[in-house]
Order: sequence, then C-alpha cells, then structure tokens
Amino acid sequence: MGCPDAASPPPARRILGGTVPDPAATGSASLLFIAGIGSAGLCLGLLLEHLILPRLLPRLAGPPAIRPGITTAAAGFALSALLAWRFGTSAELPAYLVLAIAGIQLTRIDFLHHLLPNRLVLPLLGAGVLLLAFAAAVAGNAGNLLRGLSGAVILFILYLILALTSRNGLGMGDVKLAAPLGLYLGYLGWSPLFYGGALGFVAGGIASVLVVLKNRGNKPQEVAYGPSMLAAGIAVILLAQ
Repeated sequence: MGCPDAASPPPARRILGGTVPDPAATGSASLLFIAGIGSAGLCLGLLLEHLILPRLLPRLAGPPAIRPGITTAAAGFALSALLAWRFGTSAELPAYLVLAIAGIQLTRIDFLHHLLPNRLVLPLLGAGVLLLAFAAAVAGNAGNLLRGLSGAVILFILYLILALTSRNGLGMGDVKLAAPLGLYLGYLGWSPLFYGGALGFVAGGIASVLVVLKNRGNKPQEVAYGPSMLAAGIAVILLAQ
C-alpha cells in the first residue's frame, strides 16, 4: 500500500451542498487555536459593546445590565470558537468573526429597541466586502466574491419585495440586514444562500406567530426579525460551505 500523496487535500465533510474541511484531519483548529479565537472574539465583542457602540449610538447602546452583558460575552466566545472550528486558519475566518461579533450586538439592539441601525449594518456590509475580497484573493477565486456580491443583491431585493408586499412587520432595517447576510452566505455557495435566506424568513415568521399568540387580546407588539435572520444565517454558515 503506497503512501498518501502529500499534495492531496485533507478529508472533508459534505454538508448542505458544500464541503467542510475536517478540522481534526487538517490540524488547523486544535483546541488551543479554538480557545484562542473564542477569547479574541469575546474581547472584541466587549470592546464593541462597551467602548465603540456607546460613542457610535449613544441613545441606544449604553452598557447593558450585568446579565445581558454576560450573555453577549458568552455568545461572542461560543460563536467565535465555533467559527474557528468551522474555518480553521483559512483567510475567510476574520470576515465571519466580524459577522458574528456585530451580529450579536445587532441582535441585542433589535430585541431591546426594534431597530437595526445603519451605523452598524452598513459597516458590517463594507467590512464584509473588504475582508471577503481579501479571502478571495488569497484563495485565487474571484468567483466566490462575485457570488457573494450577487447574493447580497438577491437577498436584499427579495426582502425588499417582502417588506413592500406583506403585512408581517418586516422593516427597512431587516431589508438592509439582508444585504450583508446575502454577501456572507453567497460567498460560500448558492445552497447556503438559499437555506440561510429561507430559514431566516421562516424563523422570523414563527417568532411573529409566537408573539401574536402570547399577546392575544392585548396591544399588538412589534416583532424583531433581525435576530431570526442572523441566527439562521450563522447556523447555515457553520454547517455549509
């Protein structure tokens, strides 16, 4: 039996139409590496939450109570660690860490204020374009970036149509958030774009129904769709390439 070809690619798992490198086989996402990236994500999240956002959004982003602060910090560590496991040392990792860290704060703000501020959504889109352009250049595959940009346009237009034609409470903040989500999902493939967009809409619809049932007979309450969109998108990113 001959020795394996040193140039052959590492084993990969196929999920949702994409191939995900096996971290155990590549050795690129050891426990130490994962813990380090998780800790970095936690620190960056705290920096964004307590230093940057209070200056960027003084009316919305004051330091949260202790319990929500612990929750967002734990979420930052967990998501960053999972993304380190997912992407290893690839050039895509920084871009998706930015999505996770910003997404946690967008989720918190949308829950509290039913608002997805332009001052956070638009920089997320811009940073995503720059970081994914760098990743595409490193990989020598401009097609990934072009597909991501197409995904941003497609998901934005779809959510805009839904917001204009439906009565389910989608706001322009949700429409604008669809653009960076489409970018990040589309970069990985058409299947992730489809699953992420569809699951985000379904999850938002379920959340809307639950809110209506909870408040039956009471004053109608706004539904925050951003958290559902972000949760679905990041879940698909963790499972598919």
